[in-house]
Amino acid sequence: MKVLVIGGGAREHALCRSLSLDPDVTALHCAPGNAGIAEVAELHPVDQLDGDAVARLATELGADLVVVGPEAPLVAGVADAVRAVGIPAFGPSREAAQLEGSKAFAKDVMAGAGVPTARSYVCTTPEEIDEALDAFGAPYVVKDDGLAAGKGVVVTEDVEQARAHALACDRVVIEEYLDGPEVSLFAITDGVTVLPLRPAQDFKRALDGDEGPNTGGMGAYSPLPWADPKLVDEVMDSVLQPTVDELRRRGTPFSGLLYAGLAITGRGVRVIEFNARFGDPETQVVLARLKTPLAGVLLNSANGTLDDQAPLSWSDDAAVTVVVASHNYPETPRTGDPIEGLDAIAEQDAPHAYVLHAGTRRDGDAIVSAGGRVLSVTATGTDLAQARERAYAAVGRIRLDGSQHRTDIARKAAEA
Repeated sequence: MKVLVIGGGAREHALCRSLSLDPDVTALHCAPGNAGIAEVAELHPVDQLDGDAVARLATELGADLVVVGPEAPLVAGVADAVRAVGIPAFGPSREAAQLEGSKAFAKDVMAGAGVPTARSYVCTTPEEIDEALDAFGAPYVVKDDGLAAGKGVVVTEDVEQARAHALACDRVVIEEYLDGPEVSLFAITDGVTVLPLRPAQDFKRALDGDEGPNTGGMGAYSPLPWADPKLVDEVMDSVLQPTVDELRRRGTPFSGLLYAGLAITGRGVRVIEFNARFGDPETQVVLARLKTPLAGVLLNSANGTLDDQAPLSWSDDAAVTVVVASHNYPETPRTGDPIEGLDAIAEQDAPHAYVLHAGTRRDGDAIVSAGGRVLSVTATGTDLAQARERAYAAVGRIRLDGSQHRTDIARKAAEA
């Protein structure tokens, strides 16, 4: 099987790493990719938002499967353009991807499907914003209706900060605050059959102790030793399958990766948000534990044959990912700084720890930073404590001027 992956972040590096280990994958391509992905896949320059350009590249390569990684190409209809030239694509249609592309659309789908979620208001005027903020009170949860690369949500006790964020958005969803720990649960679906993966937890805040601004994610771990063993079955029954069924009923069937961001509240599981693609950095830890070869599962989703898929096989190992970010992330990050220590990790920490590249590029013989989140250092171990120890040992070998990372990823879960 020849596979083309679209994207250039750590999520796509994790996907490419898993696909490169699949014996059925005879050729692996990525567009545009990054410096780390270049070690396992052939890179191609492409505008990943240009569906026609992606479809042309897939045709030229003779791809048997195209995997669309990021949300923006999905919302732009790239998967539709690939399917239009007769090539299977893993990822939802433009219409179905509105589940992530519009918070208001997602709330409407959840209402139709009877999926438990936070009470909310969709606001477009200053008056509506003030009424919604007054109705819910602090902590205020304000979400840009559209895509914002993981930075469109503000959770704050400060009503003026909440109001300022809301006024900066064309359309905004203001909702009640959901207490309790958060869980990310991915499911692969072909629009009918739903195949859940293993849950993970990510860390959105920039600083230790869940302080600082929201980011795209500073680390993740799996499994969740504190979670109810019946959690996946419960979410399948109350969230994932009803959502897939509702989208099919509306004539916008969803195939690809359905990501449910959940809060485990005192009143039960509630959906915080849906995404239409693998999450970053949770993908790094979930795929680290998946033993079933990945390509066939994704192809079954793309072809509508997921009911033929054998049950997935999982490692009992734990996995931890720590994100190394640029100076000043999540504001305007500094880029172009050389990254050292990657060879040392490959020599001394493999195979239990490895580095997945996010914002990197090659500059002559050097690899330099090229984004806010630069690297995802991922490690496995017999339990979270060992995986965590290995991940941070590898992080300690990296030298990137001004870089930052959280020191408490998975600490509470490992010590519990």
